[in-house]
Amino acid sequence: MKMKLIIPLLSLFLVSTSLQANTNNEIPKDPEKDKVILYVLKNILTRGHFVQKDLNDDFSEHVYNEFINSLDPSKRYFTQEDLKEFSQYKFEIDDQLRNSNLDFYKLVYGRFLEKVKAAKLTYAALLQQPFNYNKKENIDIDYEKVPFAKNENELVDHWRKQLKLQVVSLIQEAEQQQVEKLKKDPKSGKKSFADMEADSRQKVLKNMKDLYIRIDELQNADWYSTFLNSVVSGFDPHTSYMSPRIKSRFDQDMSGKLEGIGARLQKDGIYTKIVELISGGPAWKQGDLEPGDIILKVAQADGEPLDIVGMRLDDAITFIKGKKGTEVRLTVKKKMDGSTKVIPIIRDIVELEETFVKSSVVEKNGRKYGIINLPKFYIDFDDAKQRNAAGDMKLEIERLKKEGVEGLIVDLRDNGGGSLKTVIEIGGLFINEGPIVQVKYRGEPAIIKNDTDSKIHWNGPLVVMVNEMSASASEIFAAAMQDYGRGVVMGGKQTYGKGTVQNVLPLNYYVSKYPDDLGALKMTIQKFYRINGGSTQIEGVYSDIAMPDRYSYMEFGERDLDGALPWDSVKKASYRKTDSYTNFNEVVSNSKQRINSDPKFLSINEYAKWLKKNQDDNTYSLNYKNYKKDVEDRLEESKKFKDIFKYESNLTFNSPQYELPYFKTDTVLKDKRKTWHKSLQKDIYLNEALNVLSELKMNKNLELVKK
Repeated sequence: MKMKLIIPLLSLFLVSTSLQANTNNEIPKDPEKDKVILYVLKNILTRGHFVQKDLNDDFSEHVYNEFINSLDPSKRYFTQEDLKEFSQYKFEIDDQLRNSNLDFYKLVYGRFLEKVKAAKLTYAALLQQPFNYNKKENIDIDYEKVPFAKNENELVDHWRKQLKLQVVSLIQEAEQQQVEKLKKDPKSGKKSFADMEADSRQKVLKNMKDLYIRIDELQNADWYSTFLNSVVSGFDPHTSYMSPRIKSRFDQDMSGKLEGIGARLQKDGIYTKIVELISGGPAWKQGDLEPGDIILKVAQADGEPLDIVGMRLDDAITFIKGKKGTEVRLTVKKKMDGSTKVIPIIRDIVELEETFVKSSVVEKNGRKYGIINLPKFYIDFDDAKQRNAAGDMKLEIERLKKEGVEGLIVDLRDNGGGSLKTVIEIGGLFINEGPIVQVKYRGEPAIIKNDTDSKIHWNGPLVVMVNEMSASASEIFAAAMQDYGRGVVMGGKQTYGKGTVQNVLPLNYYVSKYPDDLGALKMTIQKFYRINGGSTQIEGVYSDIAMPDRYSYMEFGERDLDGALPWDSVKKASYRKTDSYTNFNEVVSNSKQRINSDPKFLSINEYAKWLKKNQDDNTYSLNYKNYKKDVEDRLEESKKFKDIFKYESNLTFNSPQYELPYFKTDTVLKDKRKTWHKSLQKDIYLNEALNVLSELKMNKNLELVKK
């Protein structure tokens, strides 16, 4: 949350005020921006983070390992000789942090730049000639366990193996494509192994050049952000430093909107290319810009055009975006005919439709049901009047009630969370007054957060769908509905397990009159707890009805993150179950029996085990014949799983009536809804959720008051 606008508790405000006073009085005399950022971060973290952590040798070792591994995750740059030199600071970084000393960062970053420069020569030279594909050798790509090269000669051999694996993979793909092509057209030309090998090396060479173009675009500030995140991650995995650019993206992601032309851009070599026009946005309305067009120059209204060819994408976006009502003139090379055209566009607020709530209506066995998909718990922290997840959810429920739906599915699959405020309000839509969640600051007792709206907006049958990617606010909602017995939670075995709350703190708040934007710190300030007292941290929310999926046996979730905060509990809040259903246990039992006897679900479970086995196998042969055989064996194994996700429910999903008039003018939205509805029709998990929903019987003597 943005500190200037939303401060969860007075205690944090007092901490923040104290921090501001201390920071302003003690900022380093050296005005170097990097040191100022480091100093402010250190003060905020040690005083305000949920965990009180000493900056000691253990912390120093974490930063040391994290920064080196962040710069070189594939062991392509540093050698053990480099590490020996770096290790002089291994247990000194904590002391350097206290003094805003950047010697460790400068040494490692400087060496990294040298190694990147050398790498360009290395990969280019290695890809000049064919590799020895008859040599019997392997490569282990579990780089967390693979040691760094002993010296420069061994490092070159690491590069050789990594590049050879890429080439071998492309040759095998080319051979397979050729086999398929010859089956369809026996007269089509057949390439020799030598030709496919040469083509594959050229593709890898192009990919590497493109990669290093992007790497070269990164500046000191980008790499310094990597170092800062190595520092702040020592407190917990969800605390992170956000540069001004990343902070802007975060705000856009949370609010679901931006100010600009409404186009998604992508780097294509030295060019900035239009990938997609956002439905309803200024560029979409203007009509001249198309996906595939290349932007050559950008002018602000009648100003002088700025050539953006060769410019890094983030910088180009900065010039293209702008305030609502302002004009930008794009000089564009058209995809269709290669002509050059100047396209004027008036910028506006663009809503990212995929961020927001959407709903569908389906009829099953003569009864209507509603499905609400909530991608995230969005809010605009800068403008409380703008749309947010709670307001949209309330409106969508009212619209579905007008459609005559008898039951409701809230789909939180892949919903990574969002605003704590909105999830409390959304939870309140399904109960009368009562607690939704408990939150706890460092060293303080838990505080109960209540629903304050006495109206129940939906008192009918409810199913909450989750999976292993459902996290944070999604887990709060699912846990509350489960604790109250208000809805059936079904999906993956357990949700992600993120039971912490972060606040976004702009660093300039703590350093008055500093001329540059210092970015922000997303810091863990609270843990949240279920109303039954247990934390969702690590454990997540266990589904009432678990359905096998591809992630069932994977190492996945908060429990697999280094430095994740532990599970704990607080005192149970005062609440009582709703007694919503007369047949809850029976419905759950029926569903489990269907799942355990369904050939599709049984096959999915076997597929999940097979994926886990392959995930654990990180060694590949670099002998082409052996590599090809391994791939063919794996493909043969996979054939028994090729149809496991093919499913057809024969149900028809429709948009609610209010949305239909929009389709007359917005064909993009119409197509998106058609695509979504087709996916719902083929969703075996949703179909079982509808089965559960159809069986639930409400208690006629239902009481939804939690006091």
